[in-house]
Amino acid sequence: MANVLNSLFGGGNKPAAAPVKAPSGDSGFADFAGVVDEPAPTPQSFPPVATNPFPGASLPAAATGRPYTKWYNVHERYTWADFRTEGIILACVAVVLVLHLIGARLNRSKARRWISAHAATLASEFALVGFSGAAVADQDAESMLREKSLFEFATYATGRANVAFVDVKLTLTKRFNPLAVLSEYILGFFFESFGAAAGDVCEAVLYPFDGKEALLVPGLPGAAEKSQKEGKSAYDGFVWAIVNKEVMKQVRDDRYDVSLTYTKDHAKLPSWLTVMSESAEITDTLLTPELIAAAEAAGDNFEYLIVSDQPVEKPKTIDETTPRKRIFLKYRLPSNDNYDKLVPIFQQLLRIPDLLVQTGRFRPEVLRKVKTVREAAIRQIQKAEEDEKAEERAAERERARKAKRDAELKALDAKAQKKYLEKEREKEMRKSTKKMTTRA
Repeated sequence: MANVLNSLFGGGNKPAAAPVKAPSGDSGFADFAGVVDEPAPTPQSFPPVATNPFPGASLPAAATGRPYTKWYNVHERYTWADFRTEGIILACVAVVLVLHLIGARLNRSKARRWISAHAATLASEFALVGFSGAAVADQDAESMLREKSLFEFATYATGRANVAFVDVKLTLTKRFNPLAVLSEYILGFFFESFGAAAGDVCEAVLYPFDGKEALLVPGLPGAAEKSQKEGKSAYDGFVWAIVNKEVMKQVRDDRYDVSLTYTKDHAKLPSWLTVMSESAEITDTLLTPELIAAAEAAGDNFEYLIVSDQPVEKPKTIDETTPRKRIFLKYRLPSNDNYDKLVPIFQQLLRIPDLLVQTGRFRPEVLRKVKTVREAAIRQIQKAEEDEKAEERAAERERARKAKRDAELKALDAKAQKKYLEKEREKEMRKSTKKMTTRA
């Protein structure tokens, strides 16, 4: 019984298994006669696969187990020849940047040299120079000039007898932009409307008081009595100019005030200068030996000196014809920055108001001639305004007539409209026939 239980539940010691021999009678079991139990298979270990915690980022070759290639070395994949276009672009940018810096520096240097040459004159004539508001003694020459742009510089002066203020503007060549300079030169060469390149120029505009000190200067105790004793700074209005003949035609075309004058050479002036005046008496009064010497010393750089009471642009309304007295000076800056010959003409600009206050009152005959020219210009403006108003009234009447005609046609039936249009055509034909008969 015990043997039976042990055999069922695996108890007890089992005897060693003897090799199984196939029955001799059955040849199908002969192939398995020598089979021996092989050991159980053991698990194989594989190298760990690296995972990338950052999606989109590439793993190094050692971590991914990939073979080494030159894809991971930029210097092996590209050469300098592949960046030829980028190199050309960077070289062009560098050239433009260098030219810009050099041109801007040259313009600033030229403006500083101008103010250094004229600072003494401005400081001796005016109590306030520049935009800082500080006294002349408390500032140096460079602080008197303001840079408005890389090619425009300006200064301002006030605080002088007979002069309200003076504005000076320097317009220089755009040296910081050679392409713009070249394009302006080419366009000016082929098209007259663009004009030739102006170069480096100085333009000064002086505004005299003209007897309006009480309106422009703050009132001070006793200032009114003092002004009455010393006399006012008013003078008669007119247009007079000394002009370089090279720019005479351009000045006459560009400025309305100068177009009111007539041109005449003067014996005291050099051949390259001419006088544009409304009266010979005005020329004899203003053409002083000091002014002649200063204009002659300025040479070809001098363009014009204009005393005017008329607008620069042609007036289109009566209000624009109101006289405004100003004095204009324009000259080209020398290339060598030597202003010894140009400072005298600038000084004459500042001192002409004194001459005008002293001698700027002319005979009634002279003023009558000047006034006649002004009145003729005003009559032309009035006629142009009246013609424009007449055209507007005629257009308004025509619109009203057409509106009335359309309303009448809408109120009629088809037969009546046909008769109305036929009668209108007959009327127009009679008018045209009458006009042809009158012309014949």
